[in-house]
Amino acid sequence: MSQIEVDKIIPQSGTNTQLGESGDTITVPSGATLDASNATTTLPANIVTTDGTQTLTNKSIVATQLTGTLNNARLSSVPNSVLANSAITINGSAVSLGGSTTIATGIDWQSSIVTATTLTAVANRGYWIDTSSNACTITLPGSASVGDELIFTDYARNWGTNAITLNVNGLKFQGGTRNPIYDTNGESVNIVYSGTTKGWIPNTDGAVADEGNFPAYNIDFLVIGGGGYGQVSAPGGGGAGGYRNSFGSETSGRNSSSESSLTLSDATYTITVGAGGTSGNGVDSSISGSGITTITSLGGGLGANGSTGSGGNGGSGGGAAENNSNGGSGTAGQGFDGGGNNGGGGGASANGNNGYGAGQGLPNGGKGGAGLASSITGSSVTRASGGGAYYQVSPGSAARSANVTGGGGGASAINGVANTGGGGAADGGQGGSGVVILRMATANYSGTTTGSPTVSTSGSDTILTFTGSGSYTA
Repeated sequence: MSQIEVDKIIPQSGTNTQLGESGDTITVPSGATLDASNATTTLPANIVTTDGTQTLTNKSIVATQLTGTLNNARLSSVPNSVLANSAITINGSAVSLGGSTTIATGIDWQSSIVTATTLTAVANRGYWIDTSSNACTITLPGSASVGDELIFTDYARNWGTNAITLNVNGLKFQGGTRNPIYDTNGESVNIVYSGTTKGWIPNTDGAVADEGNFPAYNIDFLVIGGGGYGQVSAPGGGGAGGYRNSFGSETSGRNSSSESSLTLSDATYTITVGAGGTSGNGVDSSISGSGITTITSLGGGLGANGSTGSGGNGGSGGGAAENNSNGGSGTAGQGFDGGGNNGGGGGASANGNNGYGAGQGLPNGGKGGAGLASSITGSSVTRASGGGAYYQVSPGSAARSANVTGGGGGASAINGVANTGGGGAADGGQGGSGVVILRMATANYSGTTTGSPTVSTSGSDTILTFTGSGSYTA
């Protein structure tokens, strides 16, 4: 192999000089420099990178085909049209190619002062919240990404009077699902989304208490089960549903003292309202949930059928048939026994009255036992009386004992009154459905329920009356 040493190679004629033949490889040795800085260089239509995995075209440069680091000065003269990027993401000094164009510049503070009662927040914004005239409920984004941030600041130093509430909107806040309340003047709240496990977490705030664990508070309750059925064929009356009460100095059923209030914490409590009996005992009503002992009021007992049957046991007992002295048994702390010998159903405050059985003249049924009055809703209402029993006023002419105050069925097989737990009258009266009533300080009321309870107020308290099953979230 020969070597040519010259200072310059020029064409013999014309302006073109060829190095090698087609298929040859022209090698520039390591350490040598090919200086074309003052010349015009034409690249082929396609150039394969050194690893052979990518092809660069002289028409465009695709970001995924480049490896290593490009100095900013080297990109300054490249037209946008030849950078085949789907996006540029700029976050501080870091630059990424690919995706949609995003420029992360930190919190975007809003110039408008929020004075409305509600606000729907957008991630990575800061808000000035002025509650001089009213409280404000702020709905957080329904979806969030890790690192999303929000800041809320007490613009007028008035959160102590009118607080802000953060509606978590289906996500979590410090691992829970409650809606935190900020009620400190001059407070500033900075929350950051951490992911699905813990959700939003305060980065900085002025609250002393942990927003993840709200203070527990007490509520009073009245729970009444569904009333019992009064069967056909000359029977006794149906018993009233069980009666349990914690309000004030009022009593529970069967002359028992009022019960202790429930202490609720950050949880959802299930409310079950029992139906009245249509062929048997009434259905139980209850309050259940985390951290409390379930409060259950039993359904009222079934009134006896035929001439010899005994009354059914329940919250209050059902009345016996005309030739049986055994009225059904009531339950301690809930209701009284049913009457014997064609007796009325037991009520919350008295036994069902005994009747006069066969062989003692015309069968004369006993009245249902009296119910109890409560002012838990703000006005006095009597509930949970027993159903009246059968009696005969003349040969071949039947009727039932007179109704008593408290929802128990009386004459003509009348049903017990709905949502009183009253027992059904003899000879086919259905029991009245039960009811669950909660009473709490309005300042503690969360406003979160299911089952559409009736919401009312009395003084500084809020009352929830559940006539059907549902729930309350403390």
